[in-house]
Amino acid sequence: MSAKTATKRKRQEKGEETKKRRKSSGADDDEPQTTKIQQLEAEIQESRKHYNNIATLIEVARKYEKDPRNALAASEALCRIFIRLLAAGNLVRKRDASDKDAAVTGWLRDRLADYRRVLLAMFRSKKLALNGLVLAMALLKAEAQHMTDGVDAVFPRYFFSDIVASLIESPIEQLREQFSEKFVDEYHDIRFYTFEAIKTYLNEREHSVDEDTQNTVFDMLISMEDVPESNDDLEEFYIEPPQKKKHPLRLLSQHKKKAQEAWLALMHLGLNKDQRKKVLDVMANSIAPWFTQPELLMDFLTDCYNSGGSISLLALSGVFYLIQERNLDYPEFFAKLYSLLDADMLHSKHRSRFFRLLDTFLGSSHLPAVMVASFVKRLARLALNAPPSAIVVIVPWFYNIFKKHPLTTFMMHRVPRSKEEKDLLESEGLEDPFLPDEKDPMETHAIDSCLWEIVQLQSHYHPNVATIAKIISEQFTKQAYSLEDFLDHSYGSLLEAEMSKEVKKPPVVEYMIPKHIFTKATPGSEEQDSLLVSLWDFGSS
Repeated sequence: MSAKTATKRKRQEKGEETKKRRKSSGADDDEPQTTKIQQLEAEIQESRKHYNNIATLIEVARKYEKDPRNALAASEALCRIFIRLLAAGNLVRKRDASDKDAAVTGWLRDRLADYRRVLLAMFRSKKLALNGLVLAMALLKAEAQHMTDGVDAVFPRYFFSDIVASLIESPIEQLREQFSEKFVDEYHDIRFYTFEAIKTYLNEREHSVDEDTQNTVFDMLISMEDVPESNDDLEEFYIEPPQKKKHPLRLLSQHKKKAQEAWLALMHLGLNKDQRKKVLDVMANSIAPWFTQPELLMDFLTDCYNSGGSISLLALSGVFYLIQERNLDYPEFFAKLYSLLDADMLHSKHRSRFFRLLDTFLGSSHLPAVMVASFVKRLARLALNAPPSAIVVIVPWFYNIFKKHPLTTFMMHRVPRSKEEKDLLESEGLEDPFLPDEKDPMETHAIDSCLWEIVQLQSHYHPNVATIAKIISEQFTKQAYSLEDFLDHSYGSLLEAEMSKEVKKPPVVEYMIPKHIFTKATPGSEEQDSLLVSLWDFGSS
């Protein structure tokens, strides 16, 4: 072994020993600090004269960025200390207390406020955010139970509002998910006061709420979608509930009122297009059921419905919900619905939702056949340039509409009745009486037209479309088609279905198998030259 190699090995061994020593030294440094924290906690428990240790522990907890391990130990110790003090009644102001005791109580309450601020600041720490939330909620529960002279627990609204505000402003998405999963979804009182805190937060910062904050609040509100059905469903409480049966926490109407106020506070901020789409997408299922007065949504929904485009499509279900549940008067509803039928709609990702609603709207047998015919004719015209995935929905929908509205079946096959009409048809052809630019579905003359577009679709390049278009030309023996079987088709699904078919008989590509492709046929034979040879010279004689 060379002297150079031996020297190098000694240096490595010495470096490893130094690293081990440093690591051991760091662990030893943490050990005394943890022991000291435990000692400070024990001294506080022994005597009031050691209350100043609380301030020391708070200073350690404030250093959560530099020393997260000891800061967490100090925070957990403080949580235990304050819960004991609260349970002993040492933080409740008493009328008959001496000046000295009142001063101590005031000092303890100030330290409690400092500790709250430390916990809320931890909500921004990637390492300690979840721990801070658990400690804050434990402290909240202790305050509710012991920070009052009365029999019933009193929910600490101000502290909880600060918790919710810190959650909204925290960059840790996982923290909000944990809060929703462990507290909001589990306890009805936490959800009740979360709605209240969100409303307060938005109202106090009405002119300073940015787009990211709006999105965060929206995500928090939309996660609270399970609406109880009655007062009896309000059973799970984080804080011991009041005994009075008419207390707001025990009334479903009050829970809905808080949710309604929170949603309205968000909507009044002025949402941009993407945010409106998010709200409208869940309006009928997750937002409107929370409202005790759904009519408060009328202005928002009608404005969205009148704006046109995809916003109108999304607002459609919300407007229908108000018409159905709250008797909203929308006199030009069907005219607006008719205006939504355009080429963009058939290419929209919301097409399935639109057809489900359209099937509901036009399902009533009390609607005028003239108006229904306008929708049928408009869709038939649009189908000429629609994607195959849209056509396979439109044609079965026609079938169902014809079954529900027999008067519109005249459009399927209109033949000339008099000799004059036949002569005119043969000499000049047919002029379609349908007025495609008319906005009023009662004035389009669609009922006088015929669905010649369906005949064109029967020669469509896609075999599935051509096949399904032929059902209009056959006898109507089927009661109705289920639209759900056709709504989720796309180019991909249609292509996959075609590729997965079992070919029983291979198609004939050439009626005669050629003997020569790149060379000329043998002179004197009956064989003809191939098309390739007749077009290009491949150098063969």
